[in-house]
Amino acid sequence: MHLQTFVFRSAAAALMAASLAACTTVDLTPQRTGPGVAPPAQRQALFIRPAGGSVISRFDGVSNKGIDIAGNLGDAVVASADGRVVYVGGELPAYGNMVIVKHNETYLTAYAHLSAILVKENAVVRQGEKIAEMGKSNADRVKLRFEIRKNGNAVNPEPYLNGLLQQ
Repeated sequence: MHLQTFVFRSAAAALMAASLAACTTVDLTPQRTGPGVAPPAQRQALFIRPAGGSVISRFDGVSNKGIDIAGNLGDAVVASADGRVVYVGGELPAYGNMVIVKHNETYLTAYAHLSAILVKENAVVRQGEKIAEMGKSNADRVKLRFEIRKNGNAVNPEPYLNGLLQQ
């Protein structure tokens, strides 16, 4: 790798790490009050689940700024929504091999602990397109760490995935 490219990627990784560490968290899980409150009408989800498998660790906004989805080595990881790949790499130790997709000026999604990455930076991806394979890079088991960032803030992905929140 050329020294200039290495320095640029290292600086970009440091900036990304600082951005992720500095992000605040917002729990956007809808709150219901009282027994007579009707559930919200189902709407189309803006994002889809990026992988099959059960959720083994939920968003808490402190130690987990996303959800962890269990799986097997090599299971498909798909783009949760249309967007452009803005980061591919493994420079952030807590995330292992990772892809970040920018969907618009508001939303980013991050996919971490990957065994294989099938997209390059600046690639345009479509919702449901396979972008990576599940792995355990810098993790204790095979899993996918999936995060949604809204305006730079980590938010609970589950309401977005089940259609309770659209924006």
